[in-house]
Amino acid sequence: MGALEINTDVLVIGGGPGGYVAAIRAAQLGKEVVLIDKEKELGGVCLNTGCIPTKALIHASNFFSTLKELKAMGIEVKDYSLDIDKMREWKNGILHKLNSGIEGLCKKQGIEIIWGKAIFVSDNKVRIEGKTDIASIKFNKCILASGSSPIELKSFPFDGNFVVSSTEALTLTKIPEKLIVIGGGYIGTEMGTVYGKLGSQVSIVEATDRLIPQLDKEIVSVVAKKLINFNVTTFLNSKAISYEEKDGKVFVKIDENGTEKILEADLVLVVVGRKPNSKDIGLESTSIDLDEHGFVKVDEQMKTTSPNIFAVGDVVGQPMFAHKASREGKVAAEVICGLPSAFDNKVIPFVVFNDPEISSVGLTEEQAKEEGYEYIVGKFPFSALGRAMTLNKAEGFVKFVAEKETGLVLGMHATGPGASDIVSEAALGIEMAATLEDIASTIHPHPTLPESLMEAAEVTLGKGIHIFNPKT
Repeated sequence: MGALEINTDVLVIGGGPGGYVAAIRAAQLGKEVVLIDKEKELGGVCLNTGCIPTKALIHASNFFSTLKELKAMGIEVKDYSLDIDKMREWKNGILHKLNSGIEGLCKKQGIEIIWGKAIFVSDNKVRIEGKTDIASIKFNKCILASGSSPIELKSFPFDGNFVVSSTEALTLTKIPEKLIVIGGGYIGTEMGTVYGKLGSQVSIVEATDRLIPQLDKEIVSVVAKKLINFNVTTFLNSKAISYEEKDGKVFVKIDENGTEKILEADLVLVVVGRKPNSKDIGLESTSIDLDEHGFVKVDEQMKTTSPNIFAVGDVVGQPMFAHKASREGKVAAEVICGLPSAFDNKVIPFVVFNDPEISSVGLTEEQAKEEGYEYIVGKFPFSALGRAMTLNKAEGFVKFVAEKETGLVLGMHATGPGASDIVSEAALGIEMAATLEDIASTIHPHPTLPESLMEAAEVTLGKGIHIFNPKT
């Protein structure tokens, strides 16, 4: 523990996509900034143990799986193998480059980085735990970006050996022969698909009646049907009850619709959600209010109930996305610097990197109905899109939900090739109050995947060209 006390204009706690972005933006606007992180690597969960390493492994597993499909294109690969150590080394190389890049950007902006844990002692002061010369920091303003952690089930405590979280699942030294995934959300289905493609026999245990229940039912069903092709079996309406270890194996008892079953595996991955990192950081010494789930309460300017403290990212609530955290970080920094900024975005895009990919933004049909809209829906299949066919990935569709009278776009939901890329255009359209006619009349280059948006808008308007629309 150090002995020094320092002062700063802005203290940012947490170096993830909310924290480091807030720190850089505040520094750009002329503030003296100190950024503190307990992990000694910037980027947070997203970069180090979440989004980036997961997507790297998804990309690698896609290549490995695609080798089996090349024969249809006239390409036959007779001899190939998997080296998990090299794959992990490649993945770690990506993380190191991004870590170094973020740290370099912060230093160029004059941001002081401290490796340690910040504990609030008041509304304008923290003490520092860790191997640092600095004992405490006084601040004019603080941006709390402490993130979230995996939820641990009482009956399946993490032991790093037989039961692991998504963090450990990204650093495995071997591919388990059999893997049980508890939780059929986007993390569970992504990781299940990765390991299924790499050779594991995967069982996903999901408590609800469908996978990724917060997304449009139709788009998820396309992915759910294809999982069997990747060695993945799904148990819906099922709860994991308990487990026991025997002879190096794990035997998991589940309740599937009232019927007890025992599943055998080498490893159990628990991904049932995440909880805010709002405990054990001294918030009780501040005037910050938490909700019943432990999330920090904030307004649209990311202000907490403390006059000096702002909060952004996972610690303030759902959805727990890096892109949401970054936007909130910019807002907090700009408000601190006197700019009229606010988190007033209409929508937050949702992307799942399954096979095929899923993306969603805005209202689903169910939500539009609940909110009282008179709406119309239209779909365009990737099987009718030239670019998708040339990629040998023609599964899925793009679907629009729009207000019937005005054509105002309320939501877009897609599953298929490039779904993660095309969602940005739809998000911009909703933010700009675009109508179906706006999207349909915008010239999209051919042959490309974003053409599917134009085609789907035309279908919803009743004037689709490349699939049959009845005469009007």
